[in-house]
This record gives sequence, structure tokens and C-alpha cells, in this order.
Amino acid sequence: MREALRQELADWRLWWARTVVVVAAVVAGLTVVGFTWLAETASHYFGAMRALAWWSPLLAAPACAAAVVWLTRRFAPGAAGSGIPQVMVTLEKEVGEAERGLFVSLRLSVAKILLTSAGLLGGLSLGREGPSVQIAAGIMLQARRLMGSAAPVGIHGLLVAGGAAGIAAAFNTPLGGVMFAIEELARAPERRSSGLIIAAIVLAGLVAVSAHGNGAYFGVIHAAAPGLALLLPGLLLAVLAGIAGGLFSRLLIVSLSGQSTDWFSRQRARRPVLFAAGCGLAVAIIGVATAGAAFGSGYGSTRTMVEGTGAMPVAYALFKFLATWITSWSGVPAGIFAPSLAIGAAIGNDVALLLYGTQAPALIALGMVGFLSAATQAPLTAFIIVMEMVDGHAMVLSLMACALVSFVVARAISPPLYATLAGFQLARIPLAPGEQPRSLEHH
Repeated sequence: MREALRQELADWRLWWARTVVVVAAVVAGLTVVGFTWLAETASHYFGAMRALAWWSPLLAAPACAAAVVWLTRRFAPGAAGSGIPQVMVTLEKEVGEAERGLFVSLRLSVAKILLTSAGLLGGLSLGREGPSVQIAAGIMLQARRLMGSAAPVGIHGLLVAGGAAGIAAAFNTPLGGVMFAIEELARAPERRSSGLIIAAIVLAGLVAVSAHGNGAYFGVIHAAAPGLALLLPGLLLAVLAGIAGGLFSRLLIVSLSGQSTDWFSRQRARRPVLFAAGCGLAVAIIGVATAGAAFGSGYGSTRTMVEGTGAMPVAYALFKFLATWITSWSGVPAGIFAPSLAIGAAIGNDVALLLYGTQAPALIALGMVGFLSAATQAPLTAFIIVMEMVDGHAMVLSLMACALVSFVVARAISPPLYATLAGFQLARIPLAPGEQPRSLEHH
């Protein structure tokens, strides 16, 4: 043991490399914390503007959408969309050193922060969690330049750690970040360095916890102990959330594939900036019709439903569904995690109202995990994220069962969202003469 310990401590290059990874994880966590502040500040200014003039979103949303899409296409094409597919495709063997910067880099991280915040300044229905994955991965990737030849973590490990650290820091859920790394990113994990990778993920999450406090993100859900009375409503909700989430995923895949031939898709291809302005106007109309509830990420609406402190507009789930889809279709950098939680919470709230308010808090939590699991087809990640965000440890088995049922239903409707979108990202890599178009196998 003494000899093994001496050899472990004697290699200063190894310890330098480990230190670099740890420092990069802290920087990634702090960056996501800063991104969170900027995004929330942008949302606050949009709310203040809307309070001054109810019609202001009808001008702000189209203008911001058009400006963001123009800037994205002109200066940072790799920053478009969620950010999770970019990190996933960078992990593929088809992507070499020369192509990696198309999807993940420090420049794209900076662009993602600014462009996503600009979208929230216009009230667009988007989340910052998917963008946080790409942002943190771009920062962690810079550690490779400083580690030297004794690097204990390869490019794959750094991307996995960075992407999962983004989820951990954005949601204030370190365990959710670890599960996201296992379920979505680490298809071929590096066993030798898995401890360091997990340490980096947890450390970035702890940085966010230190900044935001250790409270549950959406407060504490006050649900009665699950019993047989929850079985049938919970099963109904899981199926409904699975259908809605599967349709949402399929709709995103079809509209973002660039392969549709309908009039709207042709306009999106020919006049992307004008199309984005039209999408922004549609989101603004939906937001005004819902008294502002459909604007932004949906955090406020979700917290209202979880804590039971207010009523939501009629058909809020449908309106938020449409606003989020249209926002993503516009081409702006936009995540779907937070809006998905809002949609799921609304579905759960609607089912509870149909049952005369029975088990409302529990059904809201189940709706959140069901829709998120169905939309992302990552049931374990969805279950852990929701459990941590609403402090729902008393509902562990119910949340897990709902996530799995919704996942199975969604699989029958849509292929995996992020893996499919990652396959579309491969088309951005220039082909050599005579080379066949690349494809990414779904997992």
C-alpha cells in the first residue's frame, strides 16, 4: 500500500491534470450560474416591459427572434437549437479534431449564453438547460489543452463531464447530472477515469447549490402518501403525458429535419429570418392570449402549480406546447427541459381538476416527470431531476413508474429526440469527394 501510494503521489503531471479538470468543473459551474442570472435578468426586463404595455410583446418577440436567428446563422451556426444534440454528435467517432469546433467550443459557449438570453428578452418559450449542456461542455473541453500528456480524462470524458455538469448546475440537481451523463451521453464511458468525471459533474452542481441555495428548485411538493387511490389517475396521466410528449418529440423532429416540403418549411429554408419573425409573432399572440403565462421558460407557472398558489389559464398545457414548438421551429437557440416541465405540470393539473382536485400535488409531479420522460426519452434522468426539484422523495416509486410508462408510450410514437437531432447535425460536416452522407445510429 505504501508503494502504491508513493507512486500515486509521485506523478505530479497526473495531479496537475486532475487539478485542471476540477478547476474547469468549477469554472463551468460558475459560468452556468452566471448564465442563469443573465437569463433571469432578461426575463425580468421582458416582464417589466410587458407590464408597461400589454402589446409590447407583439413587437419585441418578432424582433428578438429575427435578430437572434440572423446573428446565429451569420456568426455561430453551431449554437442553434438545444445544444444537447451538438454535444452528443461530438462524441461520435465520425467527428474528428478538425470538426469538433463546429459543435462545441468556447466561442460557441459564449454565443449560446448571449443568444439564448436574447431569446428570453423577447419572451420566447425556451429553456436554458439544454444550452447549459453545450456551454459547460465547451468550457470543460478547454481543459484538454492544459492537461498535457498525462491526461487522466480523454476528450470523450471531458465532453460527458461538461454536458452533465451543465444539467447539474442549471437544475441545481447534481444527481440528475450524473444520471444524464450515464443515460444520454456516456454510451462508452471511460472506466479508468469515471470517478474523476463524476467528481467534476457533482462539483459543478455543488457550485450552483452554493449560489442558489440548497432548496428545491420548484419548492416542496405537499403530496399525500401514494396509495391505491392514485393508481388509476396516475396511470391515465402517464399515458396522456406519454402521448403528448411523444407527439411533441415527433413534431420537433419533423419540423427541424429540413426535409418537409410543406409551405412553412419551404419558407423556413428560403427566408429563415423572416420566418423567425413570424414565429416570434405567433408566440407573442399565444402569450398575450394566456395573460403572459406562455412566455419565457415556464419556471414561474410550474412553481405556481407545484405550490398550489394560483390558477392557470384554460388549456395552458396546449398553449405552452404550441409556444415551445414554434420557438424551437424558429431556429433560435432554445432548450425544452423547463417548458416540458411546465407542460407536464399543466397536464397533471388538468387531470386533477377533472377528478375534482383529487391528489392534485401528486398528479402535478407525475405530469412533470411523465412529459419530460416522453419528450426526451430519458426516463431515469427525468425521474431524478423532478424528484430533486420538488423534493419528492416520498413519491420515488410513483415518479419512477410514471416515467417508465410514459417513456414506453412515447417510444411507440417517436424516435429518440436528441439522438435523431444529433444525426441531423452530422450533415454540417463537409463531405470528402465521393463520401456517402453520414448517419447516426439511434440508441
